[in-house]
Amino acid sequence: MALLTKFTFVMACWAVTFITVADCSIYPSEMSGDSARKLPSAFIPVSQASTLGSFYSLSLSSTFPEDLEMNEYCIELLRIYRQRYVTYANCLVTYARPVKICQNCYTGFNSLEDIYKNISSDQPGPGNVSCHDSLMRSDRLMLLYALFSKLDEIWTSAECKQCLTEDQEALSNDTVYFMATLNQSLSCFEQHQRNHTELCKDCKASYKRLKELYGRMDKNQTLCIDLEDAMNITQQLWSKNFSCLLPREETVPVIAVSSFMLFLPIIFYLSSFLHSEQKKRKLIHPKRAKSNNSLMNIQDKFS
Repeated sequence: MALLTKFTFVMACWAVTFITVADCSIYPSEMSGDSARKLPSAFIPVSQASTLGSFYSLSLSSTFPEDLEMNEYCIELLRIYRQRYVTYANCLVTYARPVKICQNCYTGFNSLEDIYKNISSDQPGPGNVSCHDSLMRSDRLMLLYALFSKLDEIWTSAECKQCLTEDQEALSNDTVYFMATLNQSLSCFEQHQRNHTELCKDCKASYKRLKELYGRMDKNQTLCIDLEDAMNITQQLWSKNFSCLLPREETVPVIAVSSFMLFLPIIFYLSSFLHSEQKKRKLIHPKRAKSNNSLMNIQDKFS
């Protein structure tokens, strides 16, 4: 029985040697109680470990040949681009609701746009070096271009330029005036929010001025997403939250014209009916018969 056990153990060790190095000179009968229940553990020999260690030490942070490395100027541009990109993206998220990206993030967008133009330009920088090819076209993704395009698309869709000056360095006068008028209405809402009846009465004038101003700016194309979102919120407060109504000036002419068009068929059929009845009542007068004298004269001629 002991011989059979030794033979089985030797065969098991022989099979394990294909993937591990095990010490098979110790038989189960020679092991202690705890050790006899443990199977030989697999491990990597020291010679192989040193070889694998040198392999795994190679990473993407390793130094490439000098002719493939970017120069210090391009690396600095990439670092600035990263910082400004993160700053602008954080600003967009911070002022996402309610939307205030145009009035708070234009500085960050201008800075990001400047560094992107510097990177994508073919004009050489210090040392007669251009970073356009190494940073913009060195890979299939063109990651810097794709990242900037997404944020630029958001800025364009928001139409923020319409709320800024021509150089995009400050808010336009129309935008500042609209925000001041908006604050007047919101202050009135806050003052009378406990009594909606008084709110609808006392805040009617300021809210009407705000709507008229918004309409003029819409025609002049001086609105951006900030003002549109602010006006939508104000309208919801006025109509839904406070249940106020603001009658439109064009309501009376519309009602008058609609009423006239509604009664026009009735007037037409009534006039036709009266005209036909008048014809029926009109008497038909027969022609008068000729006098007897004229008849006698005719008879005398033929006699």
